[in-house]
Amino acid sequence: MTGVVGPNEVAARAKLTQLTQEHRDLDTAIDAMTQSDNADPMALARLKKRKLQLKDEITEINNGLLPDIIA
Repeated sequence: MTGVVGPNEVAARAKLTQLTQEHRDLDTAIDAMTQSDNADPMALARLKKRKLQLKDEITEINNGLLPDIIA
């Protein structure tokens, strides 16, 4: 690799930053909801499902950005 960052990598890193922030925000929201006495179980389940989807997207982007290492 020459060290040159292409536009696809820049876009992927920007998307990764966005998804990571959303993941953190959901974590905060889930924590706040679980502390609440009147938490909506369905809303909590939706937030947790979205958080898992984000984790999968983050993993996929990270795998695309990291070079394959032959062990």
